Amino acid sequence: MLTVRNLSKTIEGKKVLDDITFTIGKGSIVGLVGRNGVGKTTLLRTLVGILDPEQGEVLYEEENIAVKPEVKRSIAYVPDSTATFNGYSVKELVRLYKAIYPEFQEDFFYSHMKEFKLPTNRKVRTFSKGMKALMFIILAISTKAKLIILDEPTNGLDAIIKRQVLQLLIGEVSESELSILISTHHLDELEKIADTIMMMKEGKIESIITMDNAKEHFKKVQVVFKGDYPEELGQLQNIVRINQIGRVHTLLIKGDTENTMNQLNTYQPILFEELPMTLEDMFISALGGDDREGH
Repeated sequence: MLTVRNLSKTIEGKKVLDDITFTIGKGSIVGLVGRNGVGKTTLLRTLVGILDPEQGEVLYEEENIAVKPEVKRSIAYVPDSTATFNGYSVKELVRLYKAIYPEFQEDFFYSHMKEFKLPTNRKVRTFSKGMKALMFIILAISTKAKLIILDEPTNGLDAIIKRQVLQLLIGEVSESELSILISTHHLDELEKIADTIMMMKEGKIESIITMDNAKEHFKKVQVVFKGDYPEELGQLQNIVRINQIGRVHTLLIKGDTENTMNQLNTYQPILFEELPMTLEDMFISALGGDDREGH
């Protein structure tokens, strides 16, 4: 469906995107994660043609969106900030989206606005942050685009609405082979719905893993050694020590997990226990820490 080849972008002398290549197939939910400032929002804006790359190409169904911009009608984008539309009323937004997306389903839109108890006779500026986020997700789904790109879609939504929105997205993926690319800091949400995770680091795609094979690439263990923490382990690039309580060390292992586990065993630890992995653990292991701010 979407093919990205060797995409690079420089902004104000800084290379923000560096030779990025990946594909998104039909009926898939892909999560894009990374620390702040690595270029996630720039990547999304380049995918939908808001920004032009210096190198590389973005293809939708083998059509280059830079050469045939009409293929953008098959892609709906919800940015992290929708302030541009504050002056619009809901009805004006619907008219705008109908003009852009020929298959926009007005009845679908209004029925879901009613379901989520959102007003339809007010200006966007009067909506709360959560109301705006929810309305623009409903707008995107109503376009009947085959690819929806969401930048921090659930910011401002309470837990109950978040769950309903995620169920709505999953339902659309199942029914219409819709594909979704989500950039978010809410790793617990991605863990529930995504089938593939792309981890971005310093303008590059650091890794692409499916949730099914994540356990083969990452492991989390607790270990107690007879003496001090072995100095040699500190030299291994694929081991991150995330916690220490007394003599109990919690380690994250990324890649070459079988050999690394065997190497840990050679120290004859007193305790050596594998723990369940989460997406947050994988994020820390691959990228070295949590997001703080920005994009």
